[in-house]
Amino acid sequence: MRSFEIGETIRVLDLRRLEAMTAMPDLLTETPGANPLDSALERLRLDGAIFFRSEFTEAWAYESPATDTVTAMLHPGAERLIMFHIVARGRCWVSVGDGVKHWAGPGDVLVLPYGDQHRVGGSQDAMTVPIGSLFAPPPWERLPVLQYGSGGERTDIVCGYLHSTDPLFDPRLGALPRVFVARLSDGPIAQFVRSSIEYALSMSEAALPAAPASTRLPELLVTEVLRWHLASAPAIEHGWVAALHDQVLAPALAAMHGEPARHWSLAELAEVARVSRSALDERFRQVLDRSPIRYLKEWRMHAAGDLLRSTDFTVSRIARAVGYDSEEAFSRAFKKHHGVPPGRWRAN
Repeated sequence: MRSFEIGETIRVLDLRRLEAMTAMPDLLTETPGANPLDSALERLRLDGAIFFRSEFTEAWAYESPATDTVTAMLHPGAERLIMFHIVARGRCWVSVGDGVKHWAGPGDVLVLPYGDQHRVGGSQDAMTVPIGSLFAPPPWERLPVLQYGSGGERTDIVCGYLHSTDPLFDPRLGALPRVFVARLSDGPIAQFVRSSIEYALSMSEAALPAAPASTRLPELLVTEVLRWHLASAPAIEHGWVAALHDQVLAPALAAMHGEPARHWSLAELAEVARVSRSALDERFRQVLDRSPIRYLKEWRMHAAGDLLRSTDFTVSRIARAVGYDSEEAFSRAFKKHHGVPPGRWRAN
């Protein structure tokens, strides 16, 4: 895959589809015959910007400011932001509090749906520096072009953010991993996203107002990335997004999403949700068309796919991370769910 040609600055990219999205009805209103995932994503309310690009050379590593600091700088008054990094050239990793490195290459999109403080680095070991020490804070006359490193192999990254109040981005529900990598395979969506990025980033070299460059590109980009990521989420073909809004289901979902390795019982989940076991089971079947324990098993497979795709963890370590006591048991469950063993799935 060739590297993207990146312009010095970014002009607003008018994507009419996003205008149609903002005119959609309430999130829980379904369009007859529509795909539930498409309907849910089209109704998301997102706004944001691309705010700087960087040219790193090996060896390099940086740490972002604290979440509240970034939020106050980019979107005052917001509770949280969705952060993303587009890898235009080279290879890099991102990690949050647990220190796990999620790797990405050209054309990949690194997403931090809850805007966690994070670290980013290259292939070689390097001292981590605060990114705020590498360029002046806003307001900017033009988008910053951060150049940092020791002169080795180069990695280009474009950074952006979005804001949304939708429960999908509520860290308490844990509907998304704290960081994930969108590694889009060749196809219409991947080609569209990549060509849109290239077009938007090569448009203009004119000076910008003293603020991050507002653009509709991040809205479309993250929506398509979410569509790709959530396609394998359990019960997405039913009422999964609605379940995130449900007063009974949301606490139980948050518990399972937050601790997939725990051997949850129906009684424990009912206690979390503050309802009886029968009421919780009935609500799961009514909204998600499956029992709570079946949902948990499917969620574990979804989480395992994320780890197989973007980390160097062994299959055995991933098995333990998602609640299996043995690699053999995990491999059997994974093959039953995905059709192929985890090792072959990762290779594909």
